[in-house]
Amino acid sequence: MEAFNRFFVDKVAKVRSSTSDAPPPVFSSLQSGVSFRQFSPLTTDDVVDAVRRLPDKSSATDPIPTNVLKQIIDLIAPYVVELFNQSLAAGHFPVGFKDAFITPVVKKPGLDDTDVSSYRPISNLSVLSKLLERLVVRQLMAYLSSSDLLPSLQSGFRPGHSVETAVLRVLSDILNAVDRGDVAALILLDMSAAFDTVDHSILLQRLQSTFGIHDTVHQWFRSYLSGRRQCVRRGYIKSLISTLVCGVPQGSVLGPVLFVMYTVDLIQLIKNHGLVPHLYADDTQVYGSCPPSAVSAHSTVISKCLDDVVSWASSNRLQLNPTKTEVM
Repeated sequence: MEAFNRFFVDKVAKVRSSTSDAPPPVFSSLQSGVSFRQFSPLTTDDVVDAVRRLPDKSSATDPIPTNVLKQIIDLIAPYVVELFNQSLAAGHFPVGFKDAFITPVVKKPGLDDTDVSSYRPISNLSVLSKLLERLVVRQLMAYLSSSDLLPSLQSGFRPGHSVETAVLRVLSDILNAVDRGDVAALILLDMSAAFDTVDHSILLQRLQSTFGIHDTVHQWFRSYLSGRRQCVRRGYIKSLISTLVCGVPQGSVLGPVLFVMYTVDLIQLIKNHGLVPHLYADDTQVYGSCPPSAVSAHSTVISKCLDDVVSWASSNRLQLNPTKTEVM
């Protein structure tokens, strides 16, 4: 447990160190008059309905198993609603909801299970913490959708989008290019520990500048990100507790949505080079096509685009993983 904890902490520290001298990021601006400043109060029905929809999974941080919570929610819902509404109105995420146990999960079949780098750190959070996040995400996504702020070329963690829709879009575009007789190129980019190296100050600035999130809502997200702690646990064995200075928790409900918002400007950067991006969470596909006579010029465009992507990632305290980058 301690070996994985040290590996995780060191990996994040290396990315932070390698990007510490990068120029500050640029934030795209938002059209005037669009903002999200206050949460709508929750009702008892909101909480009861959200609990009924929870999967029957529990965390070691849960004092009450999820299946038991479902049985008693009608009795305790008024107290849960009061707690959640106090949190949303005050712009304060409860401190007791910020602690997580990390369960190392093998990234994909076939990797060496004795190598700590083969594992992904998944945060096990309390069911009430994830329930509050789920209700916040509902309001956040409603605002982003109604304001047309969701990136159309990001398929991760969005209703109506999936791995399948991402693959179909990219494959269809490439097949159409090949059918025209063009030469198509596809670059698959991967970022190292992307979720775990999200810079909190940059994320908070992007929420404000790019997405119009202000006042109490912005304060709540600041509270949500700050002071989070975690330790690695297996059975009754636990590592030392680490306090996080960056990152959004994998295994949370809100973390992946925040990551999608954090990387939204990458889409336009790639488009500016005349290439097509498509993202699924932290996996980025960049592709384009050209007549056979223009392959050399097209290669130059791709090279310049990738240089700009590397620079953008560094400015946003992220780092591309060259060992997992592929060109087809």
